[in-house]
Amino acid sequence: MTIAVCPGSFDPVTNGHLDVIMRCAKLFSEVHVVVAVNAAKTPLFTEEERVSIIRRALEDAGIENFTVASTDGLITDYCRQVGAEVIVKGLRQNGDYEAELGMALVNRKLAGVETLFLPADPILEHISSSVVKDVARHGGDVTGMVPDEVVPMLARLLL
Repeated sequence: MTIAVCPGSFDPVTNGHLDVIMRCAKLFSEVHVVVAVNAAKTPLFTEEERVSIIRRALEDAGIENFTVASTDGLITDYCRQVGAEVIVKGLRQNGDYEAELGMALVNRKLAGVETLFLPADPILEHISSSVVKDVARHGGDVTGMVPDEVVPMLARLLL
């Protein structure tokens, strides 16, 4: 049984994130989606909201082999705790590889955990949490970029 970890801030989770997570669930026995909590950042959504939104979206999609958790520690420590052998990260065409490669090498050094990069679906690769928040902040429609339940939440928080 191979356990994979899909970490991210997921503030908010996008349909691009969910696509990578669901594809990961087809490849591995168990997938842990880990909301990384960074005390130096002020997220729009609470830790609990992010965990809950991801859990509902994956349940609604019929995914069964997942766990959603959060951590304020190192992802490698979380990997050790659950026996994960691989971290899975989605890559878009905007320089994600350069940003993620260094972290992948550090994670391998710290815990012997390998990182697998999955290319984003071309239909979703332009979507990021930052773009979603920016569009919503200016009154734009983010339907189709995030789970449906997130659309009114963004409007309430940003407008």
